[in-house]
Amino acid sequence: MSSHSSKQVKRKTSDPELPSRFSMVRSFQLADFVTLGNGVCGCLSLMFAMKALITQNTDFLFTSFWCIPIGVLFDILDGRVARWKNSSSLLGQELDSLADFCSFGIAPAVLGFACGFQKMLDLVVLTYFVCCGLARLARYNATVAAMPKDSGGKVKFFEGTPIPTTLIIVGVLAYGVSCGKFWRFANPVYQHEGPFAVFSQAFTPEHVWGGEITLFPGYELHPLVLMYGVSGTLMISRRLRIPKL
Repeated sequence: MSSHSSKQVKRKTSDPELPSRFSMVRSFQLADFVTLGNGVCGCLSLMFAMKALITQNTDFLFTSFWCIPIGVLFDILDGRVARWKNSSSLLGQELDSLADFCSFGIAPAVLGFACGFQKMLDLVVLTYFVCCGLARLARYNATVAAMPKDSGGKVKFFEGTPIPTTLIIVGVLAYGVSCGKFWRFANPVYQHEGPFAVFSQAFTPEHVWGGEITLFPGYELHPLVLMYGVSGTLMISRRLRIPKL
């Protein structure tokens, strides 16, 4: 019985209709591996931001910040490598969008949360920003084939700001942390105040750049979080056309 079943398994794995092992990885072009580097940077940025909140160590937060410009570098290189090798593909296009969403959509929003944009209205703005980034990438993938191109087949312009421009937001946050405008844990000795007392002390209005305003009773907003709202709106604009360099 066992020998008969092993023959069946062997016959099944050698079926010519089945793809070979690791066929997807083997189908990757050089540019796709560069794109994965961008995705890795986004994932590391998220994890270092969470590590910073847990440990209250700004070294992890700055490491999280640095992952984003490195991701931008990978994002620039993957397009140039694809044109150099003449190896653009639908898989590469989708992979590029997913990596961009991780590095320049989700990660900047999480960094904003880590820096103190944690009020309910802050979360609404951060969520709007992430959804705008997602919609912008989906629109680009759906319309890129019909967009005007130059003689080299390169798209002439972007509709709305490209999602890597969120690096500007990350730069603002990094500057704020380096200048002490965010992230000041007082770390006093707390007694009977619960496990989150230190975090509530760190993110009081005077410890978040720009302070906070009350829009409705019980609903506060940090004005600086609105830079996420502006960035998201510019990304989904169809009237704004940015020349592609």
